[in-house]
Amino acid sequence: MNTVERFDNRVENYVKFRPDYPREILEVFRREMNLQPDSVVADIGAGTGISSKMFLENGNSVCAVEPNAAMREAAKVFLKGFDKFKIVGGTAENTNLENESVDFVVAAQAFHWFDRAKTRTEFRRILRGRGFAALIWNERQLDSTDFLREYEQFLIEFGTDYAEVRHDHIPAETLKDFFQSDYQKSFFQNLQELDFEGLKGRLLSASYIPAEENPLYEPMLDKLKRLFTKHEENGKIHLLYDTNIYYGQL
Repeated sequence: MNTVERFDNRVENYVKFRPDYPREILEVFRREMNLQPDSVVADIGAGTGISSKMFLENGNSVCAVEPNAAMREAAKVFLKGFDKFKIVGGTAENTNLENESVDFVVAAQAFHWFDRAKTRTEFRRILRGRGFAALIWNERQLDSTDFLREYEQFLIEFGTDYAEVRHDHIPAETLKDFFQSDYQKSFFQNLQELDFEGLKGRLLSASYIPAEENPLYEPMLDKLKRLFTKHEENGKIHLLYDTNIYYGQL
């Protein structure tokens, strides 16, 4: 299954249960990259529009690019109240956006799927002047609580190709090769407070998790329920994230 198709059966859970991004990120864009209310943002690999919403709420125009048709349709519904939002079919390597048409290029939770060399060329083509590129990840903490340690082992046990597609800790050399100049990093803490249905939905939004037709599906959910019951407090558990943003001019 290619990287476009692997989310086809995950869209509903992706919309409902993927974590949002801390709005403090916008202050970094304003302070360090001169984000203005009239800046145009390209959101590459926009998925269902979670990252686009942050900039739309700031008053920006957002040109979202997403190769998966089901996710594009979900984004249109999710962001139907924003008249400055448009989404097109395309990839990081071929966005279908005009030359020098945007002030910022953002990739949230997506850069690890891109061909970096071709993407860099494409980003330079669509950016105006000395526009910025920013790469953003919610990176789930793996061992800061007993629950998170056991949840990580759970994912290793049931994930079909978890080790291959996990994208924690993008190497500094990879980032240096992409930006080819000094880049900056900012860090924020983030969390999701989830009941069991929320945790289940968050799990099933991941492309490496067995789908319903897989024989492992029911045993997986049984174990997830036991894990939740063991660690819940007042019917909720916390997924903790480090939200990292890497940014610079290309």
